[in-house]
Amino acid sequence: MRIEQVSDSVHVVTGTNVNWALVSDGSGVTVIDAGYPADADDVQASVRAIGHDLADIAAVLVTHAHLDHIGGVPPLVEKVGMPVYMGADEVPHARREFQQQITPLEVAAQLTRPGGPVWVWQTLRAVRPLAGGLATKLPTATAPTEAELLALPGGFKAIATPGHTVGHTAYLMPSEGVLFSGDALVTGHRLLRDDGPQHLPDVFHHDLPGARASAHALAAHAATILVPGHGRPVRQPISILVRQLPD
Repeated sequence: MRIEQVSDSVHVVTGTNVNWALVSDGSGVTVIDAGYPADADDVQASVRAIGHDLADIAAVLVTHAHLDHIGGVPPLVEKVGMPVYMGADEVPHARREFQQQITPLEVAAQLTRPGGPVWVWQTLRAVRPLAGGLATKLPTATAPTEAELLALPGGFKAIATPGHTVGHTAYLMPSEGVLFSGDALVTGHRLLRDDGPQHLPDVFHHDLPGARASAHALAAHAATILVPGHGRPVRQPISILVRQLPD
Protein backbone atom coordinates (compact mmCIF):
# COMPACT_ATOMS: atom_id res chain seq x y z
CA MET A 1 0.00 0.00 0.00
CA ARG A 2 1.33 3.44 -0.98
CA ILE A 3 -0.34 6.67 0.22
CA GLU A 4 0.26 9.95 -1.60
CA GLN A 5 -1.27 13.28 -0.62
CA VAL A 6 -2.13 15.21 -3.78
CA SER A 7 -4.01 18.20 -2.34
CA ASP A 8 -5.04 19.62 1.02
CA SER A 9 -7.89 17.12 1.39
CA VAL A 10 -7.06 14.24 -0.96
CA HIS A 11 -4.92 11.17 -0.37
CA VAL A 12 -4.48 8.61 -3.14
CA VAL A 13 -3.79 5.03 -2.09
CA THR A 14 -2.36 2.37 -4.39
CA GLY A 15 -3.13 -1.26 -3.62
CA THR A 16 -3.02 -4.26 -5.95
CA ASN A 17 -2.55 -2.50 -9.30
CA VAL A 18 -5.45 -0.17 -8.52
CA ASN A 19 -6.06 3.11 -6.69
CA TRP A 20 -8.62 4.31 -4.22
CA ALA A 21 -8.85 7.80 -2.74
CA LEU A 22 -9.63 9.28 0.65
CA VAL A 23 -11.04 12.79 0.91
CA SER A 24 -11.08 14.41 4.34
CA ASP A 25 -12.26 17.94 5.13
CA GLY A 26 -12.33 17.69 8.92
CA SER A 27 -15.97 16.61 9.11
CA GLY A 28 -15.27 13.06 7.98
CA VAL A 29 -13.99 10.97 5.10
CA THR A 30 -15.30 10.12 1.65
CA VAL A 31 -13.81 6.93 0.22
CA ILE A 32 -13.68 6.74 -3.58
CA ASP A 33 -13.48 3.13 -4.79
CA ALA A 34 -11.98 0.41 -2.61
CA GLY A 35 -9.65 -1.94 -4.47
CA TYR A 36 -9.78 -5.73 -4.75
CA PRO A 37 -11.04 -8.07 -2.01
CA ALA A 38 -7.42 -8.62 -0.94
CA ASP A 39 -7.06 -4.86 -0.47
CA ALA A 40 -9.89 -4.67 2.09
CA ASP A 41 -7.61 -4.56 5.13
CA ASP A 42 -5.42 -1.92 3.49
CA VAL A 43 -8.46 0.21 2.66
CA GLN A 44 -9.34 0.28 6.34
CA ALA A 45 -5.71 0.80 7.38
CA SER A 46 -5.38 3.73 4.97
CA VAL A 47 -8.30 5.51 6.62
CA ARG A 48 -6.59 5.16 9.98
CA ALA A 49 -3.24 6.19 8.49
CA ILE A 50 -4.59 9.65 7.61
CA GLY A 51 -5.83 10.14 11.17
CA HIS A 52 -9.43 8.93 11.03
CA ASP A 53 -11.51 6.13 12.50
CA LEU A 54 -13.69 3.97 10.28
CA ALA A 55 -16.70 5.58 11.92
CA ASP A 56 -15.66 8.86 10.23
CA ILE A 57 -16.47 7.46 6.77
CA ALA A 58 -19.47 9.38 5.47
CA ALA A 59 -19.90 7.38 2.26
CA VAL A 60 -18.16 5.36 -0.41
CA LEU A 61 -18.33 6.75 -3.94
CA VAL A 62 -17.91 4.08 -6.59
CA THR A 63 -16.82 4.94 -10.11
CA HIS A 64 -17.96 1.54 -11.40
CA ALA A 65 -18.71 -1.94 -10.15
CA HIS A 66 -15.71 -3.90 -11.38
CA LEU A 67 -14.22 -6.17 -8.74
CA ASP A 68 -10.95 -4.23 -8.50
CA HIS A 69 -12.89 -1.12 -7.46
CA ILE A 70 -15.50 -2.57 -5.08
CA GLY A 71 -13.68 -5.47 -3.41
CA GLY A 72 -13.08 -3.60 -0.17
CA VAL A 73 -16.59 -2.14 0.07
CA PRO A 74 -18.55 -5.03 1.66
CA PRO A 75 -16.34 -5.19 4.79
CA LEU A 76 -16.70 -1.41 5.20
CA VAL A 77 -20.48 -1.63 4.93
CA GLU A 78 -20.50 -4.45 7.47
CA LYS A 79 -18.43 -2.43 9.96
CA VAL A 80 -19.70 1.11 9.35
CA GLY A 81 -23.01 0.87 7.49
CA MET A 82 -22.36 4.02 5.45
CA PRO A 83 -24.11 4.65 2.12
CA VAL A 84 -22.56 3.38 -1.11
CA TYR A 85 -23.15 5.78 -3.99
CA MET A 86 -22.68 5.42 -7.75
CA GLY A 87 -24.28 6.41 -11.03
CA ALA A 88 -27.91 5.35 -11.43
CA ASP A 89 -27.13 3.12 -14.42
CA GLU A 90 -24.37 1.39 -12.45
CA VAL A 91 -26.57 0.46 -9.48
CA PRO A 92 -28.06 -2.67 -11.13
CA HIS A 93 -24.55 -3.65 -12.22
CA ALA A 94 -23.34 -3.38 -8.62
CA ARG A 95 -26.28 -5.50 -7.50
CA ARG A 96 -25.27 -8.03 -10.20
CA GLU A 97 -28.53 -7.86 -12.07
CA PHE A 98 -26.14 -8.04 -15.04
CA GLN A 99 -22.38 -8.38 -15.39
CA GLN A 100 -19.90 -6.30 -17.40
CA GLN A 101 -16.63 -7.71 -16.14
CA ILE A 102 -13.65 -9.26 -17.89
CA THR A 103 -14.26 -13.02 -18.03
CA PRO A 104 -11.91 -15.73 -16.73
CA LEU A 105 -11.10 -16.71 -20.33
CA GLU A 106 -10.25 -13.11 -21.16
CA VAL A 107 -8.06 -12.93 -18.06
CA ALA A 108 -6.19 -16.02 -19.20
CA ALA A 109 -5.72 -14.52 -22.67
CA GLN A 110 -3.69 -11.70 -21.13
CA LEU A 111 -0.88 -14.16 -20.40
CA THR A 112 0.45 -13.49 -23.90
CA ARG A 113 0.71 -9.72 -23.40
CA PRO A 114 3.83 -7.98 -22.07
CA GLY A 115 3.38 -7.88 -18.31
CA GLY A 116 0.48 -10.29 -18.59
CA PRO A 117 1.79 -13.21 -16.49
CA VAL A 118 2.52 -10.94 -13.53
CA TRP A 119 -0.84 -9.17 -13.87
CA VAL A 120 -2.77 -12.46 -14.02
CA TRP A 121 -0.93 -13.85 -11.00
CA GLN A 122 -1.51 -10.68 -8.97
CA THR A 123 -5.16 -10.54 -10.02
CA LEU A 124 -5.85 -14.13 -9.01
CA ARG A 125 -4.24 -13.51 -5.62
CA ALA A 126 -6.26 -10.32 -5.17
CA VAL A 127 -9.58 -12.00 -6.01
CA ARG A 128 -9.08 -15.21 -4.02
CA PRO A 129 -9.93 -13.95 -0.50
CA LEU A 130 -13.52 -13.31 -1.50
CA ALA A 131 -15.93 -16.23 -1.71
CA GLY A 132 -17.79 -15.92 -4.97
CA GLY A 133 -15.02 -14.00 -6.74
CA LEU A 134 -16.44 -12.12 -9.70
CA ALA A 135 -19.98 -12.45 -8.28
CA THR A 136 -19.27 -9.80 -5.62
CA LYS A 137 -22.21 -7.45 -5.30
CA LEU A 138 -23.30 -4.35 -3.41
CA PRO A 139 -26.97 -4.77 -2.51
CA THR A 140 -27.10 -1.41 -0.69
CA ALA A 141 -25.82 0.62 -3.66
CA THR A 142 -27.87 3.70 -4.53
CA ALA A 143 -27.60 6.74 -6.80
CA PRO A 144 -27.02 9.97 -4.84
CA THR A 145 -28.75 13.27 -5.44
CA GLU A 146 -26.69 16.32 -6.38
CA ALA A 147 -27.27 17.68 -2.87
CA GLU A 148 -26.04 14.47 -1.25
CA LEU A 149 -22.83 14.54 -3.28
CA LEU A 150 -22.15 18.17 -2.43
CA ALA A 151 -22.76 17.50 1.28
CA LEU A 152 -20.10 14.78 1.49
CA PRO A 153 -16.62 15.56 2.83
CA GLY A 154 -14.93 17.24 -0.14
CA GLY A 155 -18.13 18.09 -2.01
CA PHE A 156 -18.49 16.39 -5.40
CA LYS A 157 -20.09 16.68 -8.79
CA ALA A 158 -20.86 13.47 -10.72
CA ILE A 159 -19.76 13.24 -14.35
CA ALA A 160 -21.37 10.47 -16.38
CA THR A 161 -18.62 8.65 -18.30
CA PRO A 162 -20.30 5.54 -19.77
CA GLY A 163 -18.38 3.10 -21.90
CA HIS A 164 -16.01 1.25 -19.61
CA THR A 165 -19.24 0.11 -17.97
CA VAL A 166 -22.75 1.30 -18.70
CA GLY A 167 -22.91 3.52 -15.62
CA HIS A 168 -19.27 4.48 -15.11
CA THR A 169 -19.07 7.83 -13.30
CA ALA A 170 -16.16 10.19 -12.67
CA TYR A 171 -16.26 12.65 -9.78
CA LEU A 172 -15.09 16.25 -9.75
CA MET A 173 -14.10 17.97 -6.52
CA PRO A 174 -14.43 21.63 -7.55
CA SER A 175 -13.00 23.12 -4.35
CA GLU A 176 -9.52 21.74 -5.08
CA GLY A 177 -9.76 21.06 -8.81
CA VAL A 178 -9.43 17.29 -8.43
CA LEU A 179 -10.92 14.87 -10.95
CA PHE A 180 -11.36 11.22 -9.94
CA SER A 181 -11.55 9.53 -13.34
CA GLY A 182 -11.86 5.87 -12.37
CA ASP A 183 -11.14 3.83 -15.49
CA ALA A 184 -12.40 6.43 -17.97
CA LEU A 185 -8.86 7.84 -18.11
CA VAL A 186 -5.76 6.21 -16.63
CA THR A 187 -2.03 6.95 -16.48
CA GLY A 188 -0.66 3.43 -16.20
CA HIS A 189 -1.45 -0.27 -15.90
CA ARG A 190 0.52 -3.50 -15.69
CA LEU A 191 -0.70 -4.39 -19.22
CA LEU A 192 0.30 -1.04 -20.74
CA ARG A 193 3.82 -0.46 -22.04
CA ASP A 194 4.16 3.18 -21.02
CA ASP A 195 2.96 5.61 -18.39
CA GLY A 196 0.99 8.77 -19.15
CA PRO A 197 -2.62 9.66 -20.01
CA GLN A 198 -4.20 6.80 -21.95
CA HIS A 199 -7.03 4.32 -22.29
CA LEU A 200 -7.08 0.93 -20.65
CA PRO A 201 -6.61 -2.06 -22.98
CA ASP A 202 -9.71 -2.66 -25.09
CA VAL A 203 -10.58 -5.94 -23.38
CA PHE A 204 -11.63 -4.10 -20.21
CA HIS A 205 -14.27 -1.91 -21.89
CA HIS A 206 -17.91 -2.88 -22.29
CA ASP A 207 -18.48 -0.23 -25.00
CA LEU A 208 -15.20 0.78 -26.60
CA PRO A 209 -16.44 3.77 -28.67
CA GLY A 210 -18.36 5.03 -25.65
CA ALA A 211 -15.29 4.72 -23.43
CA ARG A 212 -13.18 6.70 -25.90
CA ALA A 213 -15.83 9.43 -26.18
CA SER A 214 -16.19 9.71 -22.40
CA ALA A 215 -12.44 10.08 -21.94
CA HIS A 216 -12.26 12.92 -24.44
CA ALA A 217 -15.31 14.63 -22.94
CA LEU A 218 -13.47 15.01 -19.63
CA ALA A 219 -11.51 17.87 -21.23
CA ALA A 220 -14.52 20.13 -20.69
CA HIS A 221 -14.12 20.09 -16.91
CA ALA A 222 -12.00 22.48 -14.86
CA ALA A 223 -9.58 20.23 -13.01
CA THR A 224 -5.86 20.55 -12.45
CA ILE A 225 -5.22 17.27 -10.60
CA LEU A 226 -6.09 13.90 -12.10
CA VAL A 227 -6.61 10.92 -9.79
CA PRO A 228 -7.01 7.87 -12.05
CA GLY A 229 -8.15 4.40 -11.13
CA HIS A 230 -4.83 3.02 -12.39
CA GLY A 231 -1.48 4.78 -12.56
CA ARG A 232 -0.01 7.75 -10.72
CA PRO A 233 -1.89 10.99 -10.04
CA VAL A 234 -0.94 13.89 -12.33
CA ARG A 235 -0.91 17.63 -11.58
CA GLN A 236 -1.81 19.18 -14.93
CA PRO A 237 -4.99 20.64 -16.43
CA ILE A 238 -7.27 17.85 -17.58
CA SER A 239 -7.74 19.52 -20.98
CA ILE A 240 -4.01 19.17 -21.65
CA LEU A 241 -3.94 15.54 -20.47
CA VAL A 242 -6.83 14.60 -22.73
CA ARG A 243 -5.03 16.09 -25.74
CA GLN A 244 -2.22 13.59 -25.07
CA LEU A 245 -4.53 10.60 -25.48
CA PRO A 246 -3.78 8.25 -28.38
CA ASP A 247 -6.47 8.02 -31.04
